[in-house]
Amino acid sequence: MNRLLAVGIASLLSACASTPPTNFYVLEAISQPVITKSGAKKMLIGIGPLTLPTLLERRQIVTRKANNSIELAEFHQWAAPLRDSMLAVLSQDLAAQQPNALVKAYPWAAYGEMDYRVIIDISRFDGEQGKSAILQASWAIMTEKNHTIIQNGQTRLEQPLPDGNYESMVAALNQLLNKFSQQLALALHQLPQKNGD
Repeated sequence: MNRLLAVGIASLLSACASTPPTNFYVLEAISQPVITKSGAKKMLIGIGPLTLPTLLERRQIVTRKANNSIELAEFHQWAAPLRDSMLAVLSQDLAAQQPNALVKAYPWAAYGEMDYRVIIDISRFDGEQGKSAILQASWAIMTEKNHTIIQNGQTRLEQPLPDGNYESMVAALNQLLNKFSQQLALALHQLPQKNGD
């Protein structure tokens, strides 16, 4: 009996020792901040809410495979909730590209009422390893005061992947998120600007 117990414990320890470590990944803002004009009255822009498909609301990184199948990477995961990370990165990138605006991620109650809000619905933020990463989204800019939509659009961005590594997938998704922020920045640049006091 003791011998069987010892063999069982040894097998369990061996299995634990062979389990690969879990790798955690983060998304990061890429745009460099721009120096703002002193005395300029800043426009207030809120980013969010941002919605994700249920498929992406998980820690594991999701990749696509043939025959409409997906793969959940048990040992390659996001270090923080993906929705929160995307909101934070988009807000930071947009803030860097909108020097005459104060950009805050949803919820922004502590900062009072925004002049505009950007609502984002992400439908894809994944890819196929060794092929490409894809970001697909719809968005709308509305006035916060009367909730009137003044601009909206659809975005589909794709970036080829050099290999099948998760590091490459995350880096490509990060680049796509930055490109998406650039598209939103162009739309925001067309909004009426506040005049200084």
